[in-house]
Amino acid sequence: MRKHIIDQSQPIEGLIEPAWLNLEELALVEVSSEAPDYPVEFALLPKHRVGWQAGRSGMQCLRLIFDQPQQLNIIRLSFSEPLLARCQEYCLRWSADIEHPLQEFIRQQWNFSPTGSTVEREEHLITLAHVKVLELQIIPDIQGGGARATLERLQLA
Repeated sequence: MRKHIIDQSQPIEGLIEPAWLNLEELALVEVSSEAPDYPVEFALLPKHRVGWQAGRSGMQCLRLIFDQPQQLNIIRLSFSEPLLARCQEYCLRWSADIEHPLQEFIRQQWNFSPTGSTVEREEHLITLAHVKVLELQIIPDIQGGGARATLERLQLA
């Protein structure tokens, strides 16, 4: 056996960050609501680090409509909830045409706890060709209540 002590602050060689899509140039975004200090672009554009927050409680929808159909291979999502214990569910749907119904391809739940898991990060490796519409639906608390949906980051490659 060979052993080598590594410096964890150094990046692992060979890992390359994907070429993330520039959503500001490639898509129109529709959102069901947003808090004034946390608009949706704060979760979509790399220059912002605050994230998006819904303007009201209940299910929320964030929809990207691409100017030209896109090939999607990676969807990276990051959610944070440091204050409330809640079970969140999100669903990703897509369509190759704005006129056709959206097809669900991912549905997932996560339990947030202020004393345990406060962050959910997901990286979905997928193969979707000719994506014209991508939709993220978030139910911030499947038990109901007054929780607001949040999204720290959404990245696509």
